[in-house]
Amino acid sequence: MEDEELDLADELEAALQLAPEVQLAIEQVFPSQDPLDRADFNAVEYINTLFPTEQSLANIDDVVNKIRLKIRRLDDNIRTVVRAHTNVGQDGREALEEAQKAIQQLFGKIKDIKDKAEKSEQMVKEITRDIKQLDHAKRHLTTSITTLNHLHMLAGGVDSLEAMTRRRQYGELANLLQGVVNVLEHFNKYMGIPQIRQLSERVKAAQDELGQQILADFEEAFPSQGTKQRSAGPSNVLRDACLVANVLDPRIKQEIIKKFIKQHLSEYLVLFQENQDVAWLDKIDRRYAWIKRQLVDYEEKYGRMFPAEWCMTERIAVDFCHITRMELGKIMRARAREIEVKLLLFAIQRTTNFEGLLAKRFSGSTLTETVVKKPDPPPPSTNPFLEDESVLDEDEAPSEKADVDKPQKPKVPNNPFHGIISKCFEPHLYVYIESQDRNLGELIDRFVGDFKAQGPPKPNVDEGGAVLPSCADLFVYYKKCMVQCSQLSTGEPMIALTTIFQKYLREYAWKILSGNLPKTTSTSSSGLTITSLLKEKDGSEVAKFTLEELCLICSILSTAEYCLATTQQLEEKLKEKVDASLVERITLMGEMDTFSTVISSSIQLLVQDLDGACDPALTAMSKMQWQNVEHVGDQSPYVTSVILHIKQNVPIIRDNLASTRKYFTQFCIKFANCFIPKFINHLFKCKPISMVGAEQLLLDTHSLKMVLLDLPSIGSQVVRKAPASYTKIVVKGMTRAEMILKVVMAPHEPAVVFVDNYIKLLSDCTTDTFQKILEMKGLKRSEQSSMLDLFRQRLPALPSGAESGGCVSLTAPTPEQESSRIRKLEKLIKKRL
Repeated sequence: MEDEELDLADELEAALQLAPEVQLAIEQVFPSQDPLDRADFNAVEYINTLFPTEQSLANIDDVVNKIRLKIRRLDDNIRTVVRAHTNVGQDGREALEEAQKAIQQLFGKIKDIKDKAEKSEQMVKEITRDIKQLDHAKRHLTTSITTLNHLHMLAGGVDSLEAMTRRRQYGELANLLQGVVNVLEHFNKYMGIPQIRQLSERVKAAQDELGQQILADFEEAFPSQGTKQRSAGPSNVLRDACLVANVLDPRIKQEIIKKFIKQHLSEYLVLFQENQDVAWLDKIDRRYAWIKRQLVDYEEKYGRMFPAEWCMTERIAVDFCHITRMELGKIMRARAREIEVKLLLFAIQRTTNFEGLLAKRFSGSTLTETVVKKPDPPPPSTNPFLEDESVLDEDEAPSEKADVDKPQKPKVPNNPFHGIISKCFEPHLYVYIESQDRNLGELIDRFVGDFKAQGPPKPNVDEGGAVLPSCADLFVYYKKCMVQCSQLSTGEPMIALTTIFQKYLREYAWKILSGNLPKTTSTSSSGLTITSLLKEKDGSEVAKFTLEELCLICSILSTAEYCLATTQQLEEKLKEKVDASLVERITLMGEMDTFSTVISSSIQLLVQDLDGACDPALTAMSKMQWQNVEHVGDQSPYVTSVILHIKQNVPIIRDNLASTRKYFTQFCIKFANCFIPKFINHLFKCKPISMVGAEQLLLDTHSLKMVLLDLPSIGSQVVRKAPASYTKIVVKGMTRAEMILKVVMAPHEPAVVFVDNYIKLLSDCTTDTFQKILEMKGLKRSEQSSMLDLFRQRLPALPSGAESGGCVSLTAPTPEQESSRIRKLEKLIKKRL
């Protein structure tokens, strides 16, 4: 029985174990603080809570009675809930039946409403049937009356139109004809009616007759041959006739305009025939003076005859421009050999001035699509030599060589007449391009002659390396040519001018810059000793550039840098001005590369000069007897010599490159990259080296390292921190030299420790370098051979690639005497610092 009760208890407990999410939902719906409601209820803990002590067991009967009472209440609640749920099904069925009955009643009411709405609509239709008939009748009656009125007006208007046409009553005809045409439009859908079609044909015939009659009147008033003074009478009649022509076929208006302008410009074709002296370019002003007089004459005599919307003054001017362009093109093709650049620029200047005058006077509304229009001008450039783009002053006489210093009048933007005449000069702009080729060639030759006559620029440390003035002159002239050519054409001539620019940029780089760089000379330094170095106080015994030559190199470098930047801006301006389809053909990259080459050559010369000045000192260092050095003293004479040359050259170079600081930094970096490897190579030549000699060399190396770190600001009152890129190169290179000397100072016994130290201290770990160090230590061939064998064995087993620039110290044990000497040397270096 006990087993059965236990099994029943387990089954009951399993049945009461709910899923966690179900338990969570119950707790949210029925929150309770009763421990009996907890999912993790523990009976033992609950009983211990009720009876925490033995004394509390005295109340056990009361607790049991309370729990039994609570159980009875729960049983009552459960029975009540179960009974309530028994009646839920019955109540639900009753509610559903009531809902179905309500829906049936609702459907019945909706059907009744729909039937009543249909009856109401039928009643409304019956009521409004007669009203609709009355509305249709009224609408048709109104249309009929209106149509009859229009028909009456049309019939009367056609009769009046025919009568007035015969009497030439153009003043009344203009309004009448417009009214008849408007009325006739109402009968377009009735053209099938014979009477309507007949009236339309009569209107058409009257219009045709009017057109021919008006053309005949204009032909009579303005005969093709000659021009006579007209009286005011015909002008009034013709003025009314123009108003009628506005209503007629547009071809009538165009014919009137064409014949009048042709007759008005007939004298021009006679006066400026190709065989006339005034037709040539040198008298081109007379053409424009003639049309100005004609326009003034037209305004006075016929200004009121033509309607203002016809823009007759502008039309006359535009036709004059078209004729002039064709005539000038014809005569220039016939006399192409006689065209000189001075004459061509004169004609272009006068023509563009006239086009600008037209733009101020007229709107350009009558221009045809064939007129070439200029794009909007680009924004001004930041280049100081390309910012003021303008045309020649109106009264300025043309000259073959442009005056780059004369102020100029700004170009009129958005000129619709630009090119309407001057387009004819474009095929002959090769004359201008060839002239600029000659002028630039002469300019370059003048620059070369001036440089030879005046010599190199004088040293001026206060102002820094001056840009050669010829550079500014060249780009000012370039600006003048570019602006002038862009006003003449933005097509192929701009490409040709760009080619000329490329040619003389290269010539300037070769003849003025590269051609004037000082030539390097090499002298033998053999036989130079420490004694001679001590005598060398001013560096006069070493072949090096003079102060003037250093300033010249810096000046050429600054000029090349200026040319490089300005050439880039020039390329951008050319691309802005040339036609969009030709932009890809504009490039000055080759010329910019040329100036970059000049800059590199200049820096290389400066580096070679300083590096060459230091060569004798390094040679003297390698020839010293380092095994005979007995004590460590102050820095060696060769170090003093190197520092002397650096202090002499670097401040001059820095001050002369003040405007191009980045290239001074490049100079410092290249010098460090050149000097440090050479110094290390000369270190390897110092053999054999005693312990004291190695200490002296380490002291000298540290002194040079400090000088090189201070190189960018040496001798300057303003101390600047050296660029990080430069400092990294110096620290890495000179630390390697120090590591080499530290390896040389280390004892070669035991051999394994010596080899391991070398591998840890130096990054290259090559056999060649290791053998050089052995030679510096003065080891015999047999010892070197055993050391090399051990080195080859140890190299794969130890980590390679140790940082040569790190401050790694010798970790292997050394004799006390050697450790003491190294510590003394380090103290001496710190003391000197």
